[in-house]
Amino acid sequence: MTINDSDEDEDEYENNVSELLELLENFSLENTSLKRTIKALDRENVSLKHEIECLCNKSLDDNTIYLEKENETLKVEIDALKKTFSKFSNSSEKLDNLFGLQRCVFNKAALGYDEMNNVKNFQKYIEKKDNKKTSSSMACTYCNKNGHTTHNCYHKRNDMHKRNLLLKKKK
Repeated sequence: MTINDSDEDEDEYENNVSELLELLENFSLENTSLKRTIKALDRENVSLKHEIECLCNKSLDDNTIYLEKENETLKVEIDALKKTFSKFSNSSEKLDNLFGLQRCVFNKAALGYDEMNNVKNFQKYIEKKDNKKTSSSMACTYCNKNGHTTHNCYHKRNDMHKRNLLLKKKK
């Protein structure tokens, strides 16, 4: 029986080895097919990356073209606005010139008086107001800040409001 057992064991080992070899061949075939698919997918990945770059460049080019067109239209609008504002500034200069060309109030030569040699121009009698001068010349005596007076002082109003609230609560 030992010879039979050993023969059976050998047959069993041979069967196991043959099965393992078949499995090895199957796995190697599957491995090679997977390697091929990996290579194909890598090529496809590279081509897709290239297409994405091309599309991005194209969209960037389209975007730059659009922005350049918008820039040109805005430049045209700016030029048109500059022309209209220059008309306003020219008009104000012309108005100032007209005021300067007027006869002085004190010039009564046409009314029978002698001409006055020391007559000042009309422009010197009208002084333009500067907002900075008026706001800085006003000073509040309550909070000692420039730009408003005691009558318009928000600190004083706030303090008065607090006093009134305290007086109401005490009553």
